[in-house]
Amino acid sequence: MLIAFEGLDQSGKETQAERLADALRQASHTVELVSFPDYDTTIGAEIGRALHGERDYHADVMQLLYVANRYEYKPRLTEWLAAGRVILCDRYVASSVAYGETQGLDAQWLADVQRHLPQPDLTILLDIAPATAVARKQTGRDRYERDLALLERVRASYRRQAQQAGWVLIDGEQSRDAIAAAVANAVFQGLKARG
Repeated sequence: MLIAFEGLDQSGKETQAERLADALRQASHTVELVSFPDYDTTIGAEIGRALHGERDYHADVMQLLYVANRYEYKPRLTEWLAAGRVILCDRYVASSVAYGETQGLDAQWLADVQRHLPQPDLTILLDIAPATAVARKQTGRDRYERDLALLERVRASYRRQAQQAGWVLIDGEQSRDAIAAAVANAVFQGLKARG
């Protein structure tokens, strides 16, 4: 099973992915945690340079870099799924749709270019207001994190996407424990349904 955590920066994706990984391991599942972008790859390092102002790419090039960073992982993701592992992704395909379409890119193109990646069985949206994201991270914000109007549009895109099947929207403003309980409930129901 591939589970993607989506949401604005500081919505708790990493924290909740780690908590879910612990819960799944206690239930005897083998878990792989992946965070995108992965800045340790060549493509990921280029993304990092662009986010910190060392490169100036148009929105379409940035999204293609993000997508390429995920394709770097495709062989591993495919292998892990074939081995019956549960993969937890901190950001995945929906991030490119959310951030790309808010910058004027076509949402369908952004989805199509990623159609050959393993698709999520479940996408969990941890929904927070942009003001909450800013309050949780006061310094060291990248160029996207500094643009509140963009973050409002990103949030709207995520909420629109979350109306599709295979998504669960969770209020990311509640306590970490309440969020973890809601996440675990959604995931374990999904695993039970898969047999």
